[in-house]
Amino acid sequence: MPEARLFDLNIEKILEAWDSSHAVRELIANALDEQTLSGSADIKISKDVTGAWTIRDFGRGLKYEHFTQNENPEKLRAAGRVIGKFGIGLKDAMATLDRNGVKVEIQSRHGGIALAQCAKHGFGDVVTLHAAVLPPRYAAFGGTEVRLSGLPDEDMARAKSFFLKFSGETVIEETRIGRILAKKGNVSRIYVAGLLVAEEENFAFSYDVTSLTEPMKKALNRERTHVGRTAYADRVKAMLLQTKSEAVAKTLATELMALERGTGSDEVHWKDVAVHACKILNASGKYLFVTASQLTFNASAVDRARGDGLQIVTLPDNIHEEIAGAKDVDGAPIRDLTVYQDEWNSSFKFEWITPKEMTAAEREVFARAKEISGLVGGLPRHVKAIRVSRTMRPDFSTGTDALGLWDPETSSIVIRRDQLGSLRKFAGVLLHEVAHARGGHDDVTREFENDLTDLLGQTAAAAMSERARPEKRGFWRR
Repeated sequence: MPEARLFDLNIEKILEAWDSSHAVRELIANALDEQTLSGSADIKISKDVTGAWTIRDFGRGLKYEHFTQNENPEKLRAAGRVIGKFGIGLKDAMATLDRNGVKVEIQSRHGGIALAQCAKHGFGDVVTLHAAVLPPRYAAFGGTEVRLSGLPDEDMARAKSFFLKFSGETVIEETRIGRILAKKGNVSRIYVAGLLVAEEENFAFSYDVTSLTEPMKKALNRERTHVGRTAYADRVKAMLLQTKSEAVAKTLATELMALERGTGSDEVHWKDVAVHACKILNASGKYLFVTASQLTFNASAVDRARGDGLQIVTLPDNIHEEIAGAKDVDGAPIRDLTVYQDEWNSSFKFEWITPKEMTAAEREVFARAKEISGLVGGLPRHVKAIRVSRTMRPDFSTGTDALGLWDPETSSIVIRRDQLGSLRKFAGVLLHEVAHARGGHDDVTREFENDLTDLLGQTAAAAMSERARPEKRGFWRR
């Protein structure tokens, strides 16, 4: 049997915090990197009848030169697709396994490698870990096989748990930045190129970052764990801002509503992410966005929206302010109460009544419209017509049937037909709508109250002036 050549790994002390699972993690990472770089078949991890674990890739084969600590240009060019870059992890893995009594045997077409503690060449008093290199057992061997004898099953299980590939987590959406994953359990996991680097207790999703920033590359230390949030927060946010998935948006919407209760995931505290989620949801056409106060003070309108099949999303005031007047991802207006009111108004169909269809009594009352509006100086110039409808659009806020309305789209005052049954009723509704047409303000506003007060003053003044003329007395006695 040929004598092994000894390759000094120059290791005396290794990372004390590492255990065998961390070492095996590095071996699996190397195998996965080789699969990615060589485009070879999936790696295999198995346990044989002797109890030894085997990690096998089908790439180009490990060489003893790979134990040299050096930046790997091939891996640096593939940042985000591969995990390693310096060759540090492989050496540390060998030392950790040797310290824990795990026997390591490596086979590839380039040779066999085992571990040995030997004195450094020329320095007999210094003992370091060496790779014992033997000629290849099989010249046509494909890839690299790492055999680990004496490795507890729980260490292999923990080593595999560091990888997205073996986690059983579900990918919800892939973006240019990385992958958004369904949260599994109570803790979210942050991966970089499929390797776990951090955990988050208050994230709604797990994430796999595949497009790395320079600060993030620097933050990936030797241990590759406990990476701070500042290293990956921008990447996570960028992923969420690129998402188009309704599944992602619905989860974020649930978290948004939880903000009102003082909970909610950390992602929705990023305002731009919260707004983007609303834009995605709105594009489905199934949602109405309201505030907590609107749920109380516009209960009838919200109930009507539910009756129309819309799902209600309650937003914090600061997020609602951001979406007001904004467009969704398809360019449509985001449906808040204002937009919903416009849609609802547009959907209503009036049943118009012409003077010919009125009774003689109704025509007599309707004919007094010009005379009534004259009490306040006549109709505003932009009012083109006074129309009568058998049906009337219900009041949006209260849900009760309105008696009349000012319709700016058609420049018309519309009055419900039954108001023609009394001159008093007709005149009251007409003047009320003239006030709306003049000021353009909604009911139950201070501005409209001022408009109406001014109109009442004009009407009273005109009526008192008319009463002073005997021939006009009795105008309001119907």
